[in-house]
Amino acid sequence: MQRRQWIQGLAAVAMTPTLGWAQGAGSYPNKPIHLINPFAAGGSLDQLARMLGQHLSEALKQPVVVENKTGASGNIGAEFVARSAPDGYTLVMGSSATHGIAPSIYGARLPFDAIKDFTAISATVVQKNVLVVNAAVPAKNVQELIALAKAQPGKLSFGSSGAGTSQHLGGELFKHMAKVDMLHVPYKGSALAMQDLLGGQLTMMFVDIPTSLPYIRAGKLRALGQTAAQASPALPDVLPLAAQGLPNFDIKAWYGVLGPAKMPDDVVRRLNASILEFTANPAVREKLLGIGMEPLNLDPAQSAAFIAEELKKWAQVVKVTGATL
Repeated sequence: MQRRQWIQGLAAVAMTPTLGWAQGAGSYPNKPIHLINPFAAGGSLDQLARMLGQHLSEALKQPVVVENKTGASGNIGAEFVARSAPDGYTLVMGSSATHGIAPSIYGARLPFDAIKDFTAISATVVQKNVLVVNAAVPAKNVQELIALAKAQPGKLSFGSSGAGTSQHLGGELFKHMAKVDMLHVPYKGSALAMQDLLGGQLTMMFVDIPTSLPYIRAGKLRALGQTAAQASPALPDVLPLAAQGLPNFDIKAWYGVLGPAKMPDDVVRRLNASILEFTANPAVREKLLGIGMEPLNLDPAQSAAFIAEELKKWAQVVKVTGATL
């Protein structure tokens, strides 16, 4: 009889895997948290992840370890988190690449569902991109660049942080609207592509502002236009592409924190509250705005709705441009 009860007890525990996490949520966290950045070190998402990781370490009184798990335009790192235990100790820096563009451009090949396999914790910032060219490129404005591309079909190249990212789609939308033919060269992160752009192996990038800003200020790159319809205060003298002959051009990225599906609600709320403290800090906000990141102030439900809407927007861009991997 005792043996039967013991076996039944084990079976009950096996059938309720979230019970331990739910009961332990009140003491969360009691061990290090792993924050996965699915792109290479050195880019804007890496900068944000490490700033946020430091804040969370202090706020939650536990180490937050930022890990770079790169590949497949962020999808390898995202899948790793989707398959992890939903206990709040493995999180991912999601983005418009992994949770906006990927479902439309990868289709059935995507190894996760961007909505069902994740818990939205915080849509944290909107990131604006800028069109930059190597300083040796003769074009001094957008129309001159378009003329140069039309004179040399297929010869000009643009790099990106990976196929299926906002940088890639920015280039594809530019090709579509300007009616030019250019070569896309994907990398495993914007910092890696930036090195080839500086070296002259690439013509241009539709790159995040934090990665490009130091080189723009140093005169090593020339900024021709911002990809968002509303200019970032980080580059007040650079007009949007929409104001330079490409009306309605409006491409911007976003970054946020997600965990595996079915995380305990109180763990999600605690993480969200700590992230909102980060983005509300005046010194942090000033730094983020200075590098082209605009903080958001969304709770988990609002973050989930934001991501769902972004999925629809990027699906339309993929459809219009015919972008492929």
